[in-house]
Amino acid sequence: MPRKDFDPATVEADGRPASKARLFDPAQEAPWRGSLEGIALGGPTTVLTYGTDEIGAGPRLHVHPYDETFIIIEGHARFFVGDTTLDASAGEVVLGPAGVPHKFQNLGPGRLQTIDIHHSPRWIQTDLE
Repeated sequence: MPRKDFDPATVEADGRPASKARLFDPAQEAPWRGSLEGIALGGPTTVLTYGTDEIGAGPRLHVHPYDETFIIIEGHARFFVGDTTLDASAGEVVLGPAGVPHKFQNLGPGRLQTIDIHHSPRWIQTDLE
């Protein structure tokens, strides 16, 4: 079904050129890890990829002053976001709201691979554990 959410004539291009950069090297054996700050692309979001084959592994508890959106590409993860625990699997998306401590871990079996979108042109984080 075609979409027409706005009139393109009402938006003026801001003059930024299209750009690209590498988040991870696909020639390297997965799981992949990498980060790309939005500032490098001239954009408003920072993108990370996190992958692990180790059951129970994941980032330590941390917090950001902006929202973070997690896209599970492969596997199963358990997210701890403030007082909420969510299990998510490939194809699902989890939101970590600004200022709410969060972490996740690989539930297995097998690999966990995520794409993590930081709603900031720079990666800003405070580790809590």
